[in-house]
Amino acid sequence: MRSLFPVTDLTRTAPDPSGPPIDREWSLDELADAYAYPPDLRADGAGTPWLRANMVSTLDGAAQHDGRSQGISCAADMRIFGTLRGLADVVIAGAETVRLEGYRPARAREAFAARRAAAGQGPAPAVAVVTGSMDLDFSLPLFTEPLVPTLVVTGAGALSDRIAAARKAGAEVVIAGEGGRVDPARVVRELADRGLTRQLTEGGPRLLGQFVAAGVLDELCLTVSPMLTAGNAQRIAGGPGVAVPERFFLASLLEEAGFLFTRYRRTDR
Repeated sequence: MRSLFPVTDLTRTAPDPSGPPIDREWSLDELADAYAYPPDLRADGAGTPWLRANMVSTLDGAAQHDGRSQGISCAADMRIFGTLRGLADVVIAGAETVRLEGYRPARAREAFAARRAAAGQGPAPAVAVVTGSMDLDFSLPLFTEPLVPTLVVTGAGALSDRIAAARKAGAEVVIAGEGGRVDPARVVRELADRGLTRQLTEGGPRLLGQFVAAGVLDELCLTVSPMLTAGNAQRIAGGPGVAVPERFFLASLLEEAGFLFTRYRRTDR
């Protein structure tokens, strides 16, 4: 995982690609080492934020099947999903994704407790829901039962009664835009100002497209699923295109059962 090639089998090969194959699954510690954020990030708001995205796509570019990502995922993908959450200060998701995927509060996991404590992090990442309309059900556990208060990120023009409802449920409201619009670059800055520099977005496609267009995405962890779905499912990023495509480089590559677990980073970071 620490070199580009050869392709590394997630369940049978040691983290050192030059070492002998071993018949065991990678430990969460090994995965966490491989997917660690840059070491200069700090939890006091003084560090530079790092925005990582985690998405899955079929061979023909579908980010979902029947409206959800679960059908094109696998157990190893979910293991990496959990590792990325275990490393993050905050998980950022669009309101539509929160509704479709049935988001619940992030939970504390013993496997990451010592690592998080050493990094100055709380027991679990916060969840930040990005919404211009504030069309959310604030009676859900995501808002009423989180280990860490859920953040609702919206624009300055959000309806006052919806802001009041969010706060009454226990959520923290973050203003990151003017009127009813949320500014993706400001989302990153506002969260970093709260000490949430290790940022992870799980989409959906519209939110990821906004981060891409704003030029604030530092890293993409993309699982390529060995499936074909056809149809008209969304890509991993939607919305307006960028004038000049931004180049990313391949930082690592894993394989299991035909699934490819790729990690790309911006060339200037």
